[in-house]
Amino acid sequence: MRDGYEKLRARLVEEQLLPRGIHDPAVLAAMAAVPRHLFVEEALRPQAYGDFPLPIGEGQTISQPYIVALMTQLLELNKEDRVLEIGTGCGYQAAVLAAICRQVYTVERIKPLLARARRTFDRLQLFNILSKADDGTEGWAERAPFDKIIVTAGGPSIPSPLVEQLADPGVLVIPVGDRDLQALTVLRKQEGEITSHIEERVRFVKLVGAHGWKAE
Repeated sequence: MRDGYEKLRARLVEEQLLPRGIHDPAVLAAMAAVPRHLFVEEALRPQAYGDFPLPIGEGQTISQPYIVALMTQLLELNKEDRVLEIGTGCGYQAAVLAAICRQVYTVERIKPLLARARRTFDRLQLFNILSKADDGTEGWAERAPFDKIIVTAGGPSIPSPLVEQLADPGVLVIPVGDRDLQALTVLRKQEGEITSHIEERVRFVKLVGAHGWKAE
C-alpha cells in the first residue's frame, strides 16, 4: 500500500532482514507491505521501522521487525494455513500472518490492547483475523486444530493445551525460558511424534496465564 512509508519498509527488508537470513518470499513481501507505523502510537511512528522493539502501553511491546519476520518464517506458512497467535498485542504480528495465510485466530488477555488492535484490523480491512480476549495459554479449543501456532510472549514451558490444539502435521513457535531470557523454540508434530529445537536466544514480555507465569 502507498502511505509514504514504502521506502522505509523496503529498507527494512534490505538492511534488517535479508542480511540475517530471512529468505521466505512470502514473509519478505508481507514485511514490505504491512504498515507497521499504524500499530504504534503516533508519536512513535518515525521510529516504527527501526531495528528495535517499541512500547505499546500496558507494559507490552511490539517486537523488533527481525524477530517478527524470523518467527513468521519458522512457521513455514502456506496460504491455506489456519494459524493461532497467542498475544495479539498491538496486532502487527497478526497482520503479517494475515498477509500470508488463510485465517488467523489471535488471543489477548489485555482488553485495551485488543480493542486497539481490532480498530487497526478494521482500518486495514483484515477480515481474515478473528480475535478474542482470554487466557492465551489455554489456546482456542473451539477453533482447533491449528496448522501453526505462534506465541509472542515468553513462558516457563510450552503450554500443554497449545500442543494438544496443534494439528498433525503442525508447527508451534514459542519463546521458553525464565523471565529475562528465553530460547526461541520450534516444536513440530508429525505422525504422532513431537520434536523440538532451539533457534536462538530472545527476550520477550512474560506469558501470563494458567499455563504460564502468574500475574503480578
